[in-house]
Amino acid sequence: MDKTVTNIWEEKPLTSAMEDYLEAIFDLDKEKKVVRVKDIAKRLNVKMPTVTSMLKTLSKRGLVHYEKYEYVEPTEEGSEVGREMRRRHGILSRFLTEILKIDAKTADEEACKMEHSLSSGTLDNLTDFMAFIQICPRVGENWLEHFEEYRRDEWTPEKCIAQSEVFSCEFDRRTQELKEEPASQKKDD
Repeated sequence: MDKTVTNIWEEKPLTSAMEDYLEAIFDLDKEKKVVRVKDIAKRLNVKMPTVTSMLKTLSKRGLVHYEKYEYVEPTEEGSEVGREMRRRHGILSRFLTEILKIDAKTADEEACKMEHSLSSGTLDNLTDFMAFIQICPRVGENWLEHFEEYRRDEWTPEKCIAQSEVFSCEFDRRTQELKEEPASQKKDD
């Protein structure tokens, strides 16, 4: 079989379950000296025969090295998928907890569902949005326009501060106008 893993993925994409297994294997591989079937079963809250069946599937696709009664080892490609799923999960979980203020347990469950369906482009935009919110102070009612500028022009924190100062001056000017407006109206009366 001369097909590369990439070609196999193109012919038959990975399922959400496959991605979950690769993410779990990736995490366990980082945490433990060796990854066992029982570790995966415990992590994913499934029975050991279910894990064995999935490992056979992943092995056929060249994503893990697995022989019955042996340890599980991700291939380079399997590690790449697991690492990407972990990255996606982390970004989404942070967005849900830090930006939307969803409790950690719910955020973790929702991130697990979302990580499989978002395109790379959408995830990149979400990551940029989170960085913008953390780096740049909110600069008035035009802050979404400023986000577009931030993405397009690759703003630095210094640019964000400068934009904030522009907003602050504009805010002070408008505030002063509001304070002076009633006084000028009184003179006209």
